Amino acid sequence: MLQALRKWNTLRNQVLFVFLSVMVIVLLVVSVMTFRPISSMLQANTEHQIQQVAVEANGRFESLYEQVNMVSKLVTTNKNVQNVLQRKYYHNDVSFKDRQELKGIVNTIQANSDGISSFELYTKESERILPLDGASLSGRITDEWIAKADHAGGRLVWIGDDPTDKNYFLAIRRVNLMEEHYTTGGYLLVSMYRYYFQFANQQLASAADQYSILLGQDLETINSNYKGSLTAILDHPQQMPIVALDGQQYIMARQQSTITGWTVLILTPVSALYESVHVLRNGIVYAGVIGIVIYFICSYFLSTLITKPILRLTHTMQQAIAGPMTLNPKIHTVNEINELNSTYNQLVKETNHLIKMVYEKEITRNRSELKALQAQINPHFLFNALDALRWSLEEKDQEELAEQVVAMSNLFRYTITRQSDDEWVLLREEIRHIDNYMEIMKMRFGERLHYRISLSNEASQVRIPRLLIQPLVENAILHGAGNKKGDCTITISAQVDAQQRQLHIVVQDDGPGMTQDMLDLVQRSMKEGGISTFANGGESRGQVAGGESSGNGIALSNVYQRLHLYFPEREESRIHIESKLDEGTRIVIEIPFHMADVRHG
Repeated sequence: MLQALRKWNTLRNQVLFVFLSVMVIVLLVVSVMTFRPISSMLQANTEHQIQQVAVEANGRFESLYEQVNMVSKLVTTNKNVQNVLQRKYYHNDVSFKDRQELKGIVNTIQANSDGISSFELYTKESERILPLDGASLSGRITDEWIAKADHAGGRLVWIGDDPTDKNYFLAIRRVNLMEEHYTTGGYLLVSMYRYYFQFANQQLASAADQYSILLGQDLETINSNYKGSLTAILDHPQQMPIVALDGQQYIMARQQSTITGWTVLILTPVSALYESVHVLRNGIVYAGVIGIVIYFICSYFLSTLITKPILRLTHTMQQAIAGPMTLNPKIHTVNEINELNSTYNQLVKETNHLIKMVYEKEITRNRSELKALQAQINPHFLFNALDALRWSLEEKDQEELAEQVVAMSNLFRYTITRQSDDEWVLLREEIRHIDNYMEIMKMRFGERLHYRISLSNEASQVRIPRLLIQPLVENAILHGAGNKKGDCTITISAQVDAQQRQLHIVVQDDGPGMTQDMLDLVQRSMKEGGISTFANGGESRGQVAGGESSGNGIALSNVYQRLHLYFPEREESRIHIESKLDEGTRIVIEIPFHMADVRHG
């Protein structure tokens, strides 16, 4: 027994068994998950459709009723009808010719309307005017309906079956004399064909054992294809849609009209509701059986197609284990196995390529280290040359120029030698760099350029991003002193707000300043990072007129973006710009003190 099981324990049989098991489970799960919601949806749709039929039938009857109402109102408001009844109201005689003319008018209105058999016109004393005979209104209907017509005040009152002929329905309407302040002038009796109020699909519904019932305001039967008693239907609770009639269950849809007061009842057999569900269930069962048979056949051939080339590929790979990593021969089989063989060959190629790349990368790294060592010689050469120039100037008693050279040397040393160091420096180091820069700028502007630096002891110990203030000072000089005649003063100050835990750095000049439009342009360009940004004063009036811009042009945008990167958790503005025309520009930078201190303190 065990030997027989081992004989069948092959990869192909396992694949076949797993495929069939998965297929059966999937079919069962899909069938259950599909049958329940779809059957519920079909039932809901069928019930909704039945209710919609009742709504449409009710709407149709309302439309027919409104048509009769409109036509009868047209008769009662006719000028000739009003004149005849008004003469009768004052007990004046109406000639036969007038009655004949009135009959022609009424017959014309009747001919242009559907469903109306005839109009009968009576005076207030129940004397008949139309048709031309001597009958009275009390001989046609009871005094109860006349009283209801008076109570309705001119609205159409549904009477129901014609006592003289069951093929017709009757309705009555009081005629109000418009010239006599709408007093009662007579009555209009409307006779309508019974088939006019028949259900549109009544014959088809009868063939399908579906009942359609139309009840009046007093639940009297107006039209129905159900021949039995309506007591069980009328006594059935409205919240329960299933009603039993003659040993069979029906779904009842009820719709009552707010216009006519009539009630439409549609009764559909429950078997018709579940007929589509049975079809769905049988379809799922047949589809499942056919799917399993087809899947078994396909799985058998697929498992054979998969396992046979795998065994060949395994033998090929075992041969590759004993020797060097060489490419395997190409296998002609399904795409997946071809992809597996191609992946193995690609792996061999990539491994050989990586070995080559590691070797070349090591050579490149050694060359880069050599170039880095050589690059360190260039700054030292520059510093040695500046020191030699300084000593040469001092020997020639050019102390002022020698100091300028020292300042330039310190400026280069601060800028160059710190490129690979920490990006954060103490504020006093940054201010020392600014001082060197200002000394160099005084060579250009001479005595016209003045500057003041105010730095508290607490602020000098705060770390800030390197070269954060120098671009603002540079633009303050170029757009302040550079665009102003006479002396220009640059003020740099830094204070610590202990309560807010913020460092405030202020760069201010007394240059030409900016208009409000210029200031808005500078602030917008700073946030958008445009090259039209002008830092610390931005555009002088001459620059605006001439369309030129000197200086960096991106200093404020650069500083703004750096602050955004260093302090991304701050959402409020980090740079505030104030400027007035002919008074100068003031830029304030706010840096969280505790963040810089905690990170780099």
